[in-house]
Amino acid sequence: MTSAQHPMHDAEELCPAGAELYERALREGHVSAEAARAAPCLMDFGLLHPAVDDLHRLEPVVPAVALHRLLRTSADRIARERRREERLAEIFEPLMVVEAHRAAAAPTPTLTLLSGKERINKGITEAMADASRELLTIQPHTKITRERVEAAYAVAIDRDQALLDRGGRIRTLYQHTLRHSPLAVAHHERLRGDIEARALDELTDRLIIVDRVVAFVPADGNGDLALEIRHPAIVEYLSTTFDRFWRLAVPVFPEAAPQPSHNGITPRQRAIAALLTEGHTDAVIADRLGMNIRTARVHIAKLAATLGSQSRAQLGYLIGKSGILDQER
Repeated sequence: MTSAQHPMHDAEELCPAGAELYERALREGHVSAEAARAAPCLMDFGLLHPAVDDLHRLEPVVPAVALHRLLRTSADRIARERRREERLAEIFEPLMVVEAHRAAAAPTPTLTLLSGKERINKGITEAMADASRELLTIQPHTKITRERVEAAYAVAIDRDQALLDRGGRIRTLYQHTLRHSPLAVAHHERLRGDIEARALDELTDRLIIVDRVVAFVPADGNGDLALEIRHPAIVEYLSTTFDRFWRLAVPVFPEAAPQPSHNGITPRQRAIAALLTEGHTDAVIADRLGMNIRTARVHIAKLAATLGSQSRAQLGYLIGKSGILDQER
């Protein structure tokens, strides 16, 4: 092995080549400079030194002396690190005092990012444990699997019932596409207490408000991040938004209000008509109303047939002419 191939290492990790050569030098009293090229670390660590009478011959340093020298070097290095630690501690100690005073005086963080479904559920459960008045939730149509929906309801059932048992109330807003969801209906029917649900065609993303003190909103698209909000102004804004949606929504639980049609046009078709006149594609309409694109196209076809439209362009004209968008939903 040449010196160019020799691995870099510390003295306490003496390489096999170096250990073998040092042991040989101790047994024989010396080694040649040529042989030492295979383990240049022995010279670096002071384990070999040139003979006084022959510079081409290297003699070993007594192991006890070499060890003492290396330990002293290590002790010096440790002492330097300790002095460095002391200097850093002196610099940061007054700064930490300032931060401690600020943290003690600061209120609960108004915005907290929760990462992972387990941490999000824990945050909601902790907020619900302190609740005594109400739970407001917006549950729009999502593309998550049935298994995840069932798991979410399983987590929510106990904490929801505990709030109801304390005299609180629950108000939930769904999209119309979820008003007859077996999972949602079953969840409501399992709860006992002051619980109501209403539905709208379009809603914001998911929202949970506990006692109008803390709110939870998604912080990504797949439910792995959520924002816990305790800023009074923001929570009040979200609560007011919920109240306005609630007044516009149609009751679906405990008793569902009938959805009358006007001149053969159903409420779903009127909602689709409004989005059509805004120029949205079938895919966007389906997403906005929480339905799959095939269902949206069925509704569009029925709307066109009812109005006697032969084309997409004519359908927009007939919608405007019919006045169906002027009717209250």
